[in-house]
Amino acid sequence: MPDASGKPGRDCPLCPRLMTFREEWRRREPDWFNAPVASFGPRSARLLIVGLAPGLRGANRTGRPFTGDFAGDLLYDTLKAFGFANGSYRASPQDGLTLVDARITNAVRCAPPENKPTPAEIGTCRPFLKATIAEMQDLRAVVTLGRISHASTLAALDQRRSAAPFGHGTCHDIGRLRIFVSYHCSRYNTNTGVLTPEMFRDVFAAARAFLDD
Repeated sequence: MPDASGKPGRDCPLCPRLMTFREEWRRREPDWFNAPVASFGPRSARLLIVGLAPGLRGANRTGRPFTGDFAGDLLYDTLKAFGFANGSYRASPQDGLTLVDARITNAVRCAPPENKPTPAEIGTCRPFLKATIAEMQDLRAVVTLGRISHASTLAALDQRRSAAPFGHGTCHDIGRLRIFVSYHCSRYNTNTGVLTPEMFRDVFAAARAFLDD
């Protein structure tokens, strides 16, 4: 369960497999972040973006969500296009990039082997997602990136999957929130044509229009 801060500690022991993987990479790459990755962006944001988990050589290396891998290139470029980010994204937490009325988190806070968390690990980490949502008092919109993050977000909101089926480009109203659904912006999805930049931008265009209404 989350501590008083609602966040996992640097040496969070809740998922043994992820803890072992984290320790292995601390030995291999001692200069990397190699710890649970915190949310990025202001708690006062009206938009929350929920990804799957830190990429091994991305956020696990840099310590900031979607920073240091291809998915971040597409995500941050899109956020800037719709006024949700300011500054230049240079794949480093020191690049000075800031989020505007937006926050980014992950369903699982630690990098999993092969980028595949188990159902048990997703469930164990869910209280941190739930705490993140709860502390965002002005939250109005959530963009879920991928089927797993979508399902975990619904569970964090105490909803059944049938209440808001996964489907790219769809949206669902749950209480005070509108959920916008997207395929994950991974290199695999874009390389295979499952997700195009235009498809991805359409999701954020819808979120922008909703928040500006």
